[in-house]
Amino acid sequence: MTTPLFIPGLELSRRFYLEAVRPLLDEAAPAIKHSAARLGSGSEVLGFDTARSADHEWGPRLQIFLHPQDATRHSEDIKAVLSERLPKMFHGYPTHFAATGEADIRVMRATKGPVHHRVEVTAPGIRFTGRLGFDPCEDVTLTDWLATPAQLLAEVTAGAVFHDGLGRLAPARAALDWYPHDLWLYLLACQWQRISQEEAFVGRCGEVGDELGSAVVAARLVRDLMRLCLLMDRRYPPYSKWLGSAFARTPQAPALTPLLTAALAATDRHTREHHLARAYEAVAAAHNQLALTDPLDTATRQYHSRPFQVLHAERFSAALTARITDPTIRALPTTGTVDQFIDSAGVLSHPELTRTATCAMVHAPKR
Repeated sequence: MTTPLFIPGLELSRRFYLEAVRPLLDEAAPAIKHSAARLGSGSEVLGFDTARSADHEWGPRLQIFLHPQDATRHSEDIKAVLSERLPKMFHGYPTHFAATGEADIRVMRATKGPVHHRVEVTAPGIRFTGRLGFDPCEDVTLTDWLATPAQLLAEVTAGAVFHDGLGRLAPARAALDWYPHDLWLYLLACQWQRISQEEAFVGRCGEVGDELGSAVVAARLVRDLMRLCLLMDRRYPPYSKWLGSAFARTPQAPALTPLLTAALAATDRHTREHHLARAYEAVAAAHNQLALTDPLDTATRQYHSRPFQVLHAERFSAALTARITDPTIRALPTTGTVDQFIDSAGVLSHPELTRTATCAMVHAPKR
């Protein structure tokens, strides 16, 4: 099979809906209202897909949303019609997704039989609750916000809606467009607090001859600074594979990328510390430009009596916390959302685990 000209996945899915799926729905189920979108996991949802993405779980795919009662009654019939009548090729890409033998991973393959398509037919509440752990069309609680990894929020608010006949997708996406203001201040404060906890360790590790340990700490701080910049820019930080790609789109990236790259490339702690210090100062200046707090001194300084250059990032955390007016949010421990204190993919991909971990953290006794 000749490799087709690459079409970005969202555009491919949009065409697939308009040219192939919608006509079949209008013919087979004209009285059933529906919405259509490409949301959820997949590099194309965040706009980071390339031709390489076509090797698994990428292609002409989307979600069809029905009213709950219609989903119960008609989803299997609609999926069967699509299986029998969808074109087997669309703009050069197979519409059939074959099993690979690896969990639920499927890849595009030509077929002569019925199409095992990737058109999911479901109800909005079922889809959102299964993926997020709650339905954003209902009230979004503080626990919902805290227990949901930013990657999942990005997956709902990015992507594309092709048709919203139910009128449910636009309100759901609007409800999750960004954190409430006080919660945003809190998450920024937690991210600064993470930086404050380790910024002196780059020098301390190097001082005892542990350059590898110093480099590992520096890499953690680089990641935290990148996530902080995304939060400051009101963008949901994605998981590690796309963190750098998302960071590159922030206003801070042109100035910070050379500094962060130099910090990671450094082979001694003094050089590493120097570049990180300049990065701290740049991010601190960006904080002041947001005017969320009174202006803070952006200069790095010695870490107490020890000869390590730090920002004392806890100053920024405290200043942000002082601006929070919601007493419930202000009383939270400075741990943040679940992906600010857990980075295990095995946990973050399961809402029941993230909610359990978040509730345990929120209600843990203060030391």
